[in-house]
Amino acid sequence: MGKYDDLPLADRGPIKVPYKGRALLNEPYYNKGTAFSHNERHKLDLDGMLPTNLQTLKQQVDRAYEQYSELETDLEKNTFMTSLQEQNLVLYFRVILEHLKEMFSIIYTPTEGAAIENYSRVFRRADGCFLTIMHPDEVENRLSKFVVPGADDGGVDYIVVSDGEQILGIGDQGIGGILISIAKLALTTICAGVHPDRCLGVVLDTGTNNEKLLKDDLYLGVKQNRVRGKQYDEFVNSFVKSVKKLFPKAYIHFEDFGVHNARRLLNEYRGEHAVFNDDVQGTGCVTLASVMAAAKLSDIKLGDLRVLSYGAGSAGTGITEQIAAAVANNAGISKEDAKKQMFLVDKQGLLLDNDDSLSIAQKPFAHPASKWSLSDDERKDLKTLIGKIKPHVLIGTSTNPGAFTEDAVREMAKHVEHPIIFPLSNPTRLHEAKPEDLIKWTDGKAFVATGSPFPPVKYNDKTYEIAECNNSVCFPGIGLGCVLGKTKLLSDGMLVAAVSALADETPAVKQNDPTKELCPGVEQARDVSVKIAMGVLKQAAKENLLGVQNVPLDNDKELEEWVRAQMWDASYRELVFEEGKGTAKTDS
Repeated sequence: MGKYDDLPLADRGPIKVPYKGRALLNEPYYNKGTAFSHNERHKLDLDGMLPTNLQTLKQQVDRAYEQYSELETDLEKNTFMTSLQEQNLVLYFRVILEHLKEMFSIIYTPTEGAAIENYSRVFRRADGCFLTIMHPDEVENRLSKFVVPGADDGGVDYIVVSDGEQILGIGDQGIGGILISIAKLALTTICAGVHPDRCLGVVLDTGTNNEKLLKDDLYLGVKQNRVRGKQYDEFVNSFVKSVKKLFPKAYIHFEDFGVHNARRLLNEYRGEHAVFNDDVQGTGCVTLASVMAAAKLSDIKLGDLRVLSYGAGSAGTGITEQIAAAVANNAGISKEDAKKQMFLVDKQGLLLDNDDSLSIAQKPFAHPASKWSLSDDERKDLKTLIGKIKPHVLIGTSTNPGAFTEDAVREMAKHVEHPIIFPLSNPTRLHEAKPEDLIKWTDGKAFVATGSPFPPVKYNDKTYEIAECNNSVCFPGIGLGCVLGKTKLLSDGMLVAAVSALADETPAVKQNDPTKELCPGVEQARDVSVKIAMGVLKQAAKENLLGVQNVPLDNDKELEEWVRAQMWDASYRELVFEEGKGTAKTDS
């Protein structure tokens, strides 16, 4: 027995199951398929229900991967993996972990976006919790169906919730938002070892403004325009209150809410519960870590950075907010002064303070209109704005493909030696520029990171590795730290600790080589998540936000062992029948 195997989340030893026979085979959390031992087959009434020859998990992985590889389209592969997830959870995760780099774009962006768009048309089986604005009085009751009997914390550690309004650059997908919740939870397990059976995906079905969905007879959500205002806020509040009652120590991850709700809801609840918004904070954290790496390699002081963010939605404002906080901390100035070095551009152009249409997240970045004499065209023209602002950093979250033109990029290169350019819009077809063009237009001097995978770029006998600014190397580790520490809140200090840990793991910095990636790849995510969780736990302890005791904070080696011991691993364990003693949420 290992040193920390008796911890609640270490999850070692046999699993007690309440099922036998076909009912057992129908539960993906318990099902082993052909890997059930002879003893298990006999004691669990599986004799005659499985092929004679026993196989190992490795053999099952090989078979599943062979079937996967024979499929022609990415969407077919995505569907295959979803089917596997519904049959055998351990096998599903083990296949992905064995082929993570190859499969990541299949189980997440960009392919998952296509699956979400077609959710109602390819629907086969419900997964997660569906809460509807039509029945706000049923929120607690519906959530209670996922409580694990006998668990004092409700049996849930990590909740991802979405209202489906702004999905992966493809916009309002209504009830299809349940798939982004499920996908994010899968990534949390893959990249940080958060136990899959202690996770819950939720969709808040408040209607949709997507006319195509509203006209689709097969659409599965509420067929009306989105509810706004007081009714919406009361619905969300009912959800948060019910979670706090049923799952008092669960971490709430908000995902893909619209720009007018994302930051507002985060601000509303982050002072009373451990909540996180990946579009606002996760994107900001991973991008800031990459900016910090590029600034260090460029020998630019973080406090001196001028940043131009092209796209001022929840992602753009969230990223800029994080960078402004880092600039303020580095330069020893207020966040308000740091924001004077931040410039955001949205559909109406550069954000100015005489614009009444600005959201609550945009207003802090609006510059005095009296100091900018710009025509309407100039206010929107990227090259003109770059010439006036002279930014070190250009970030794209606009979903406007090709927006970073050659003229604009060359203009940027006139004013700074090493332009830091991050076209982050997803999916790939919506990127503001291609990495190969950015490298070429700056004569190999640009530091580039993107929002989706791109191959290395060869230019002038050098090979430039293109980093994917992927939230999945960041948000799972933050969640892991909060789950293991049962933290009371997720503070700004804990996010800073997460960014610092992530920046330390950047290949370009670790190897002191500007041609390497500015962000770790997803294949490194589990190790990176450990470091991030350690940083989060230490900072939580400093701020008296830990909800557990006896965390070995004074010794990094022991702390790392403590974290790793509680990360779920995709491997089979012995199953023992004991009526009513199952652990899966489906048991209830």
